[in-house]
Amino acid sequence: MCHTRGMSSKRSRIVLIPGLLCDGVVWEHAAFHLGKYGDVAIADLSSQDSITRMAEDVLASHPGRLAVAGHSMGARVALEMTRLAPDRIERLALLDTGVHPLKEGEADRRQVMIDLAYKEGMTALAERWLPPMVHPDRHGDTVLMGTLTAMVERMTPELHQRQMTALIDRPDAQSVLPKVTCPVLLLVGRQDAWASVAQHEHMKAYVSHARLVIIENAGHFAPVERPDDVTRALLDWMDNSIDEQ
Repeated sequence: MCHTRGMSSKRSRIVLIPGLLCDGVVWEHAAFHLGKYGDVAIADLSSQDSITRMAEDVLASHPGRLAVAGHSMGARVALEMTRLAPDRIERLALLDTGVHPLKEGEADRRQVMIDLAYKEGMTALAERWLPPMVHPDRHGDTVLMGTLTAMVERMTPELHQRQMTALIDRPDAQSVLPKVTCPVLLLVGRQDAWASVAQHEHMKAYVSHARLVIIENAGHFAPVERPDDVTRALLDWMDNSIDEQ
């Protein structure tokens, strides 16, 4: 499985999975260019409150064999899809993410953000949550920050709570990595303060054939901060076979 050169001989089914409080905006640039390989869909994680249920729903909504890329929380969903249906995942891309279990104090910190959204609204949440997620040099970029803020404002406190619950109760992900045999891309922004380069190097140690790409001058929102570089890595991911990584 996964030993053929590229995927150009047939139309592929590509599913891009957004992260916490994210939608298709994060994938807009990549989705446009990946369209040359096949049908591209953005997964809907708006109604579920567990990573496993998210994975089950994405698999049910997108039948057949899939090339799956996930960003942040979406990458955890992609890994869970691989655990549930390994024969259906043709290739896997994990962007700005991690596989560690719940950390000490993490549930309390997430509850603070849940409470903020309910008490002060999604704009206040965006003002608190977004700056640490992007490269410090981009905090004054009104276009970038405006785009990300508008995305968060499209969400609701209820959706936010469901997704936070899913992350707090997340299943073990590290044990899935050694079982992945399809082509794997690990990608991270050099300045990602939430999901570090070291975290991705740790994941690569469990997937010997994975390719690790570090996007320079980018934080956690690498697909939006440096769309050209991220898309280039994703196009290479679609072109390369497992034997070439």
